[in-house]
Amino acid sequence: MTTTDSQDRTQRRSLRQRLVIDITPLRESPDFRRLWTGHAVAILGTQMTRVAVPYQVYVLTDSTLMVGLASLAQLIPLMVCSLLGGSVADAVDRRRLLVATESMLAVVVGGLALLALLDRPPIWAIFVLVAVSAGLSALESPARSAAVAGLVRREVLPSAFALNQTLTQVGAIVGPAVAGVIIAGLGLSSTYALNVATFLVSIAVLSRMRPMPPAHAVTKPGIRSVIEGLTYLRSKPAVLGCFLADLNAMFFGMPRALFPAIALGQLGGDAVTVGLLHAAPGAGALIGALTSGWVVAVTRQGRAVIVSITVWGLAIAGFGLSHWLPLTLALLMVAGAADVVSAVFRQTVLQLSVPDHLRGRLSSVHIGVVTGGPLLGDARAGATASLTSPAFAMVSGGLACAVIMAFLGWRLTALRRWTLADAEIDRRENGS
Repeated sequence: MTTTDSQDRTQRRSLRQRLVIDITPLRESPDFRRLWTGHAVAILGTQMTRVAVPYQVYVLTDSTLMVGLASLAQLIPLMVCSLLGGSVADAVDRRRLLVATESMLAVVVGGLALLALLDRPPIWAIFVLVAVSAGLSALESPARSAAVAGLVRREVLPSAFALNQTLTQVGAIVGPAVAGVIIAGLGLSSTYALNVATFLVSIAVLSRMRPMPPAHAVTKPGIRSVIEGLTYLRSKPAVLGCFLADLNAMFFGMPRALFPAIALGQLGGDAVTVGLLHAAPGAGALIGALTSGWVVAVTRQGRAVIVSITVWGLAIAGFGLSHWLPLTLALLMVAGAADVVSAVFRQTVLQLSVPDHLRGRLSSVHIGVVTGGPLLGDARAGATASLTSPAFAMVSGGLACAVIMAFLGWRLTALRRWTLADAEIDRRENGS
């Protein structure tokens, strides 16, 4: 073999390493594998429920506004419990918190399964259960997110978040697609029952993790602890910029509330079409995550956040204009790929800027934005569509997202200029 052949082979191997997702965190950390596996199972069922609830509400009411309100009903418990969950995650054993919240989530989703057996289940009862579910999820998520940095090396933290995004997107593809088929064939109650089963499997896996008590003395959970985290956030403009960027993307560009109306009306489809629309962003995000080996080489993480969210907004605007299912799905896939890139870099900026004893609280703010933003976006989209049309709601929202992101990218200097060198400065300041 000549020297040139050897060099070509080395270059091809290097290219594959840059493109294919890095699984080093799964190889190195047994507890990260358990955390990842448990979440992979639970998220499959959760995504199925996220399709079933808006579909059920739309079928019962024939109203996009009611679908939007179903999302809005989750906002207050989500925001309150998210902030509280962050302070709890910093003060207790994170593994125990995960097991306890998933156990309660299984009970709540079981209630949705029982309601679905009724001919005309009361809408208010559905709203109450999804609100409680949102609150419990908000208690769980900060513990799950904060645990990652303590289970893997700092050097492979972006890869760990890329792996998390991969399983999230696999669930976002498989869950909605399966949900559409199960709703059409077996009904809503069976769909919710499968979610209960996935929680039970996840609980069994998480129970095998080692305990994760607080590493340092921390403030007791409560208002004082929450204020301590928010005060720290004010000193990190790059992290705050990530939150504002994502809130913009979700408020103006989140299309979920309109999927039933667009699938059944604009595209002339059925429940399977609704499932496909829910699955398409996840499919694009999965492709983005599986080809994310290059993320560890990116140093300007903040600039990558700005660019990816701008692409998201433009793709959502195109989605609103499309009347052809293949093009609609393709645009949603582009949006999903842009979203997963943004998520990986936003998580990296956050986790590398914050010390361990504050990660739960700052993760709770991040999760509040990530989950609360879409709920506000659903309400905005549903209300706008009820006054105009689903197409106008999506096109105007997507364009607004792109324009506002360009403005924020210009104004948020700390985010635009953030690099891994800033993370090293934060590490020395935090003594970690």
